Parts: sequence; structure tokens; C-alpha cells
Amino acid sequence: MKTKNFLYSQKVAPYVFVLPFIISFLVFWIYPLISTVTMSFQTILPGQTEFIGLENYSKLFRDKAFRIAIKNSFTYMVWTLILLIPFPMLFAVLIDSNLVKASGFWKAVLYLPSLTSVVISGILFRLMFTEYPTSQMNKLLVFFGQEPMAWLKNGTTAMFALLLLACWRWTGVNMLYFLSGLKGIDTSLYESAEIDGANGWEKFRYITIPLLKPTTIYVLTISVYAGLAMFLESYMLWAGNTSPKNIGLTIVGYLYKRGIEKNQLGYASAVGLVLLVIALVINIVQLILNGTFKKEER
Repeated sequence: MKTKNFLYSQKVAPYVFVLPFIISFLVFWIYPLISTVTMSFQTILPGQTEFIGLENYSKLFRDKAFRIAIKNSFTYMVWTLILLIPFPMLFAVLIDSNLVKASGFWKAVLYLPSLTSVVISGILFRLMFTEYPTSQMNKLLVFFGQEPMAWLKNGTTAMFALLLLACWRWTGVNMLYFLSGLKGIDTSLYESAEIDGANGWEKFRYITIPLLKPTTIYVLTISVYAGLAMFLESYMLWAGNTSPKNIGLTIVGYLYKRGIEKNQLGYASAVGLVLLVIALVINIVQLILNGTFKKEER
């Protein structure tokens, strides 16, 4: 009885409720992070661990393949931000308006691709972009009078394939985020603007975009991480972690190559920490620029 009263007391109950989160946070985030930091200063072999200081980091920043991976990941991330924020926002506004009929149907059509696993999606797009004349993309080129091409052996066209896959899978998800944000905007604001003579563009620019800022910041934050952490899409598109001249190599792909394929866990830990720092710095900077950390005026 005393134990029950203790757990249900106003002082103890809040801590009991948050305890599962704290335990999972410590076990699945803090402990792996500390282990990764420790391993990044070591060389690890079966049954043998040796402290080597900053040697992994020194080797990492001299590695040409790592620089290529950073370039590919940054390029992919920037393009996903350009494509997967404004277009889903626009689709959300259109579906939420009276301009589009059967809005539920279009929501389902745009969201369904996200339910397809990355493995299946990657295989489908690999078949679409294969260099053979029978692939869908080469048939499209031939239809417009162009010659078939090896899409996945050229850096520009390979990035196009990755971005098309990303847009196909995630446009609907981001659109739903923006639709949720639109539901929180008071419709009386649009009515007042319309009375004042504002047209559709002006209402979108001066009401929708500013009031969707919290949703936009959220989508931007998760998109930065998703862009830098992309791996499985590239892996499936090239049917492995090897692409011509590393045009499909990402930071996580490089981590996988070193840690799993070559059993260099210490070196891979250094790669993972660099990725973590890059993602944190970019997101902290964009959150500061967006005014997220500003104190509200009273």
C-alpha cells in the first residue's frame, strides 16, 4: 500500500511516467554515443583493441573517397530541400483549397509511394534507369528522338535518379505535414484578406507561408538529417555499395563500407561522429537563422 501511494504521489508520479523514455534514451542513444566516441580513437580487430589517438580522424580527412561521399551527400541534401519543401507545400495548399476535386483521392495517390519499402523502390528505379534500351527511361529518350544512355554511370543522371526516387517516396509525406499545418490557420484571416482585395498569391505569400513557418522548420530539420543519412536508396539503385567512380557513395555508405565490409570499426566510428557533427551544426545554424531559439517578447 505504501509503495502504491509512493508511486501515485504528485512528486514521484511524473518521474515514473518519464522513466521509460529516460531508460531508452540512456541505453539506445547515450551509451552508443559514448561507445562510438571511444571507438573512434581506437583500432579494433577481433579480440584486439588498441588506442591510436587522432589517427582515424587524420586518415579520414585525407581520404579522397570520404570527400566524394561528403560531396554526394551534400548535393543530395540540398536538392531534396529545394524539391521536397516548396512543392509539397504547394500541393498541400491546392488540395486544401476548393480548386481541387476529390482531395482524398489525391492525398492517397501522393502518400501511397511512401508505403513502399526502400528495397522495392530501389529495385524498381534500378530497372527503370538501367542502361539497356528496354528500360523505361531509355524508351522515353528514344520516343523523343534521343539515344539510350547509361543513367547510373554518369554523376548528373545518377543524382537525377536518386532525387526522382526521393521525390516519388516523400512528396506525399511532407504534403501531409503541411496539410496539418494548414488546419491550424484561422480561415477568418483569409476572409479578411479577401475583403481587403487580396488575391490568391497575396494570401499565400502574406498569410500561408508565415503561419506555416513552424511546420516548414520541422520539415527542413528532418530533411537535412534524411538527406545526409541517405544510404539504402543508393545501395539498392546500384545493387550494392559500389558505384562507378563512387558517384553513388554517401557518408553512411562510406561508413558501411569501412565498418561492415572492411571490418574497420574504429575508422567507421570516426566517420559516424563526423556525420553527427555535420548534421547538428547545419540544423543548429538553420534553427538559429529561423529564430527558433529567440526568446518571446512579453
